[in-house]
Amino acid sequence: MSYLRPKFRHPLLPTNDHGYTTTDYEGSLSTLCAGCGHDSISAAIVQACFEINIEPHMVAKLSGIGCSSKTPAYFLGNSHGFNTVHGRMPSVATGANLANRDLIYLGVSGDGDTASIGMGQFVHAVRRNLNMVYIVMNNGCYGLTKGQDSATADMGSKSKAGSVNPFESIDLCGLALELGASFVGQSFSGDKDQLIPLIKAAINHKGFAFLNVLSPCVTFNNNVGSTKSYDFVREHMEATATMDFVPLSTEITATYAEGTTTSIPMHDGSLVHLQKLAEGWEPGDRLSAIQALQHARMESKVLTGLIYYSPEGHELHDVLNSSVRPLNTLSQQELCPGAAKLSGMNAELR
Repeated sequence: MSYLRPKFRHPLLPTNDHGYTTTDYEGSLSTLCAGCGHDSISAAIVQACFEINIEPHMVAKLSGIGCSSKTPAYFLGNSHGFNTVHGRMPSVATGANLANRDLIYLGVSGDGDTASIGMGQFVHAVRRNLNMVYIVMNNGCYGLTKGQDSATADMGSKSKAGSVNPFESIDLCGLALELGASFVGQSFSGDKDQLIPLIKAAINHKGFAFLNVLSPCVTFNNNVGSTKSYDFVREHMEATATMDFVPLSTEITATYAEGTTTSIPMHDGSLVHLQKLAEGWEPGDRLSAIQALQHARMESKVLTGLIYYSPEGHELHDVLNSSVRPLNTLSQQELCPGAAKLSGMNAELR
């Protein structure tokens, strides 16, 4: 069986502002199980990047280990890529980001890769406000090793083997909010109308943009009793908003009342349109977002949409006052200014 896509495409495929078609954002054919939610997320990434006119060579995609971390091979085949070891994607993303701030950094991880072995690295990427998009493809199990429960599996959920999970789950969105993430969203792999605008907004956000996407494992975690199955999630979804993403050249702001619509400006002037559904809901209020997540969890509901957004705060480059130019473009004279300069720096530290 070949895992290479045929190169022939219809000559009249639509193009974006850079002249690219959606095929320019694809990767190789997926080797994941047929019907895997991860493939739906990959397709959403392809569509989002095409629609907001991203040049593929300006993206660096990074991942760890797991079914989710295989997916960068299936999208943006003309982008830079690095597959790290289990749980270590955030540190590699940090190093690459500090070396070259010109690229768009897209990290893909799983619930095991992030909530277990990679937890220590994830929390520091959040608190440092690293300028990247961090997508967790969350299926509640370890799909590569026969479906054991992960740290995000809900207490009381039943595995395909019939065992019931006795432990509390880790809420990654709640954790990201507590650690100060400036963009937090949650969606479902089967809801492309919501997921694509969320990915667009996350890419255009300056700072750490976190997306937790529930992605049922059709092989090991789509059974009756699983709270990560397609049927369970569809029956228990509660959306925070009806969303769209419209790029604009000028920033537009607005105040609005419950039951009406608001447009939240991104840093580059693009907007996420939200329809306020719940009384008192404010996507710019961190405490309200935390309470909304807890309320939905107590009712066994999955809160989806843009949960929190803030334009405030400095991303890591601003905090460290790092080089504006990529490090590989600096000359030897700039990197090694000489003994006199070094002596002056040492004197300042005495």
